[in-house]
Amino acid sequence: MKKRLLTVLLSVSMVAALLTGCGDASVAPTATPDATADAATDDAAATDSELPAGVWTPDVEFTASANNAAAPDWAAYDALISEIRTETDSAAREAKMHEAEEMLMATGAVLPIYYYNDLYLERTGIEGDYATVFGTKYFMYAKKDGAPFDVFNINLASEPDHLDPALNSSVDGAALASNSFVGLYTSAADGSIVPALAEGEPEVSEDGLTYTVKMKEGLKWSNGDTLNANDIIYSWNRAADPNTASDYSYLFSVFEGYGDGSAPELAIAALDDNTVEFKLVAPCPYIMSLLAFPVFMPVPQAAVEAADPTGANPGQWAMEAGFVSNGAYTLKTWKHNESMVYVKNPNFYDAENVSVDELHFMLSAEDTSIYSAFQSGDIDYADTVPNDEIGNLKDTPEFHVIPNLGTYYVGFNVNSSMFEGKTVDEACKMRRALALLIDRQYIIDTIGQTEQEAANAFIPTGMSDSNGGEFKTDDSAYTYPVNTGYYSTDVDIEGAVALLKEAGFEFDDNNMLSESTPIHINYLTNEGTGHEAIAQAIQQDFAAIGITMEITVEDWQTFLNDRKNGSFDVAREGWLADYDDPINMLEMFTTDSGNNDMQLGK
Repeated sequence: MKKRLLTVLLSVSMVAALLTGCGDASVAPTATPDATADAATDDAAATDSELPAGVWTPDVEFTASANNAAAPDWAAYDALISEIRTETDSAAREAKMHEAEEMLMATGAVLPIYYYNDLYLERTGIEGDYATVFGTKYFMYAKKDGAPFDVFNINLASEPDHLDPALNSSVDGAALASNSFVGLYTSAADGSIVPALAEGEPEVSEDGLTYTVKMKEGLKWSNGDTLNANDIIYSWNRAADPNTASDYSYLFSVFEGYGDGSAPELAIAALDDNTVEFKLVAPCPYIMSLLAFPVFMPVPQAAVEAADPTGANPGQWAMEAGFVSNGAYTLKTWKHNESMVYVKNPNFYDAENVSVDELHFMLSAEDTSIYSAFQSGDIDYADTVPNDEIGNLKDTPEFHVIPNLGTYYVGFNVNSSMFEGKTVDEACKMRRALALLIDRQYIIDTIGQTEQEAANAFIPTGMSDSNGGEFKTDDSAYTYPVNTGYYSTDVDIEGAVALLKEAGFEFDDNNMLSESTPIHINYLTNEGTGHEAIAQAIQQDFAAIGITMEITVEDWQTFLNDRKNGSFDVAREGWLADYDDPINMLEMFTTDSGNNDMQLGK
C-alpha cells in the first residue's frame, strides 16, 4: 500500500524572537486587513483547483508564527525531526523523512537548482589523495610520480572562518580539519569508515544503544602530550554545550542525555584512559559516520581553556598558527587572507604512512587568479575553475569531476521584509512560484558544464533511505507528487504566474507584473565566477515576468556569517551531506540548528 503524506496542521506556538532580513526589498502587497492564516488556507482551497496541471498543491497547511504572520510556525517540524531520530522501524522512519521533506518544500524556503558534483584541477603525476562524496578532501597520502614528495601546493578556498573542528560548518573547513585533526574513526579512500584513534570496531550492545570503543595505546597530541579517552569526553561535551555555539551541536541529539540541547548531559564516559563508552537514545544507522565527522574530533582542553578562560570566544585557541592538533599536519604559518603552511606531525598515529611533508595553501576565492597560479605551476591543485575555461579543460588529463552527495539551491529568509503584508500561505506560494521560473538546464549546460542533475527536491539523487534503497525514487512505499520531486525542472511561467496571483500579485495580459504589485529581490552570493553567473541567470529568469533583482557579492567569511545571522533576503546556498542519510539534510532546518539559514522557527 502506498504511503501518502497526511495533511499536517501546524499549531501556533511561541518561538524565538523575529529576525528581520536586511536590504531594501520592496514590501509585498498588503493582505486584506482582517485576513488570517486560516482564512488564507480556506481561500487557497477554493482556488488551488485552478492551478495549471503539474503545479504541486502541498498536503500541508501552515499557521503563522506567533511573531511573524508571513512565516510558518515550525513546532511541528521540530517535533517530527525528534520523532525521526528515535524511530526504530526503518519503514516508518523513511515515511517520516518524506513527510519532513514535503513540509520543508511546501514552505518554498529552499529552491533546489541542481545536485552537486565536484570538479577540480590536479597536476598530472599526483595521485593517492582522495575525496569523499561529502566533499571532504584528504591530502596526506598523496604521491608524485609514485613517490613521496616535499610540498603539495593547494587552493581550496579563501580565508577559513574557523579551524576549530567543533566550530567549522564549511566544506573547505572540513578538509582543513580532516588533515590536521582526527577522531576515533576516519574516512578511507573507498568511502568506508575505518579506525583512526580507535583500535578497532566498537563493541555494540544487543539493543544497539551502548557502544564501547577501545583506543590505541600511546596516542599523543602534536606537542607530545598524552591523548586519551578523557580528551574525547571533554571534546564531545564541549561541542554539545550551547555555550560553545557549534553549528553542529544538534548532531549529538542521537546521544542519551542531549535532551532539547539547552543543557545536555551526554551519556558518555571514559571507562579508563583508553576506553570510551556512549549510549544512544535509539539505534542510529549513521553513527559510524558521525564518529568520523569533524565535530566529533578531539581538541586539546588545556590549549582551549588557556586561550579563552572566560569562554567568551570558544575558537580563540585556533585563530593563529602553532595551535595543538592531533592529525597528519600542524599549522606552522598563517598569513591571513594569503597563505597557510601545514607541516607533517610526527606524533600522528599514522605518521609513517604520510607521504607529503608539507601542504601549502593559497587562500583565495578569485578563480581567475587561482587558475593563473595553476597554469604557472605555483599550485598543484585547484578546487575551482573559471566558468569560461571549463569547456577548454574538460578533456585534459588535469581536469577531474567526481561524485558529490548534495544540493546547490537558493534560500529564502522567511523573516525577510520582502514578505511583509503576506499571510503565511501567500508567502509560501510566492516562494514556490519563483522556483518554477528558473531554467535549471540552462544553468547546468552553460555555467556548471559538468553534467550536474537538475533538482526538483532537496534530498539529492543517490542518497540512501537507510532502509535498503534510494530515498529519491517513486516506489510502492512513496510516490512524489511531480516527476519524482515537487515540480517539473522545466520553466513553467504559467504555473508561476498562477501561484503569484493566488499570493495577491497582479499581472497584465502578457504575464508581466503590474506596477501596483512589484517584486524586488536582494540576492546575496559569495565570490566566484560560477556563483555570480548563476545569480545573473536567475536574475534574467525572474525578469521574464517583471521581477527585479539586485545581486550583492561578499567575501566568504562575511557571506557565511550574514546567512547564519539572517542578514539577507534571498541567498545562494549549497549543502553537501555530512553522511548518507536523509536526516542530515532535514535536521539542519530545525529551529535550534546553527545551519538553519532560512530562519525557519526563529
